[in-house]
Amino acid sequence: MKTLIASTLIATAALTGVASAAPSAAANAARVIEASVPNADLSGLSDQQIVAVAHTLQQTEGAAKKIGVTEALIQSLN
Repeated sequence: MKTLIASTLIATAALTGVASAAPSAAANAARVIEASVPNADLSGLSDQQIVAVAHTLQQTEGAAKKIGVTEALIQSLN
């Protein structure tokens, strides 16, 4: 439940422009995401959203939970 709440807060921050990231940070974040979720479709996400998703991924414990939370977050942001 804490992860879901944290994910929602991060996504909200990304959508409102509070989170900012340089393109290189977004590229690094995309690599982190693709390493855990190889088929992740990040094409519809902004740089800030990609960084927020990667941050959520890194804060989530357990491989299966990481994949599930990351996929759900990407889907909700697309």
